[in-house]
Amino acid sequence: MRHDRGVKNATRSTILLLLAAVALTGCVPEPAPSPTATAAPTVTPTPTPTPTPTPDPLAGMSLEDKVGQMFMVGTSANGADPTTLAAVRDDHVGGIFLHGRSGAGVQATADLVRGFTSLVPAGQPGLWVATDQEGGDVQVLSGPGFDGIPSANDQGQQDDATLRGNAATWGRQLAEAGVNMNLAPVADIVTSPDTAGGNPPIGQLNREYGYDEATVAAKAGAFAEGLRDGGVLPTLKHFPGLGHVGENTDTSSGVTDDFVTADGPDVGVYSAVLPEGPAIVMLSTAVYARIDANAPAAFSPTVVGVLRDTVGFDGVVTTDDLSAAQQVQPWSPADRATLAIDAGVDLLLVSADPSVYPEMRQAVLARAQADPAFAAKVDAATTRVLAAKAAMP
Repeated sequence: MRHDRGVKNATRSTILLLLAAVALTGCVPEPAPSPTATAAPTVTPTPTPTPTPTPDPLAGMSLEDKVGQMFMVGTSANGADPTTLAAVRDDHVGGIFLHGRSGAGVQATADLVRGFTSLVPAGQPGLWVATDQEGGDVQVLSGPGFDGIPSANDQGQQDDATLRGNAATWGRQLAEAGVNMNLAPVADIVTSPDTAGGNPPIGQLNREYGYDEATVAAKAGAFAEGLRDGGVLPTLKHFPGLGHVGENTDTSSGVTDDFVTADGPDVGVYSAVLPEGPAIVMLSTAVYARIDANAPAAFSPTVVGVLRDTVGFDGVVTTDDLSAAQQVQPWSPADRATLAIDAGVDLLLVSADPSVYPEMRQAVLARAQADPAFAAKVDAATTRVLAAKAAMP
């Protein structure tokens, strides 16, 4: 009996030990579950925006309209020339030029200008209205509302800030009269005060600001800035320089310059002034022996190339007068127009004698219709004219 009790006790002890082991097993913590990876958020790619096409400024323009924008036709400052009226009304020319001398004043000039601007159809580019308001002997408009302007030689004695302020006043007077472009300032360097009298187009008339690059650039630049302040587009002239010749292209033929070079100070004036703001550049009609001895500047791709490539100017290039200037009389009006456009000119000035304009226009139209390369030059020129009009001061 003692033996049986021992077995029972042993069995009981064994069961208790087993139960304790099971209990302890239940107290062991279970391993933590493996973390579940977080899925990356889905990124929807941003669609690349479709670029807005640049509007074609020539869209809807006929060849006739484009050619018209390349002409600036003259009329008397005292009355409307019938040829010029028809050119504005029928051919949509780019601009008119008031020539001669008028003492009628601001209001009368504004009335004259309205007779032209009122002919521009709705939807057509605005009309450039230009004149020569340099000062001194070259001042087309005077009378009530217009100040007397001193010559460039006298303006050059003013400090730059004063000159700019005065030019702004003169610009505002032009703007009040409806004139939005001035064929000024003269950017020509005259060789020296001693030689000025032997330089008929510039020095004899005191049209020069000075005799070195720095002075001329500073004063011509101040005048141009002032015009823009007054709401008028300036025109720097006469590229590449007319301050060294011994004859005047308006009254003489065969005028040749043996001084100006493509990288000299005369061209340097333009490099200094043109980056300052919108402007037109007028080409001389003299021949420049050290740049292109074979053609007047206005007919020379080489001279235009100096302006485009050396100076870096991509704006509107115009000519000096192609109508009555003696320098261009050896060429027919038709050839004057097509040669200038072939050279890369954008705007043809037919100022003193508008009667030759119809022949010039017809020659450009006929050439553009027959010659795709020439037509492309017309397109490029018209594009530059329209861009310049859109950027008017």
